[in-house]
Amino acid sequence: MTAISVVLVDDEELIRAGLRAILDAEPDISVVGQAGDGSEVADLVGAVSPDVVLMDVRMPTVDGIQATRHLIGTMKRPPGVIVLTTFENDDYVYDALRVGASGFLLKRARPEEIVHAVRVVARGESLLFPAAIRKLVTGQPTGDRLASAGLTERESEVLRLVAAGLSNVEIAEKLVVGVQTVKTHVGNVLAKLGARDRTQAVILAYESGFIVPS
Repeated sequence: MTAISVVLVDDEELIRAGLRAILDAEPDISVVGQAGDGSEVADLVGAVSPDVVLMDVRMPTVDGIQATRHLIGTMKRPPGVIVLTTFENDDYVYDALRVGASGFLLKRARPEEIVHAVRVVARGESLLFPAAIRKLVTGQPTGDRLASAGLTERESEVLRLVAAGLSNVEIAEKLVVGVQTVKTHVGNVLAKLGARDRTQAVILAYESGFIVPS
């Protein structure tokens, strides 16, 4: 079994040390590099090709938003990015999700939550926390990209379930269809919205008013 390779990016050495201890204790995860600022990320990721980057959203020289945007925008196969934050309603997190981060974690997250997040993103999935995303999107500018996307009724239904945090398997069970059918619908939604992943699709759904934060 090939271990999931992880790069840690945080300007606090103690945070990096704690994360490394948690992740390296898992048989299927290996920390392959560390950086103290976003300015070091591109060269490091290019050298070690990690599956996942745990990225502090606030750093002194180049923050996690800029570093994430650069990775997503310039690499043919960018790693999954999980941004780290102290505050759940941090606007920086919202911006990082918009530019392509697959999800976020609070720095006070429990070890099992951190390990789970890395495994989820390494599988190519998004780390969705519907309640937290609702809070982040509230008060943000709205857009109309979804209104002109031409989603079918079933695709709209699937998007609402994705926004509720359901996995493909759970959506398939709820709609009484096959998992592959759900994957096809999700893929069509992403393509029509021009979204990189489920997280960006959900953000667009809230921004456009398709889903109203409660």
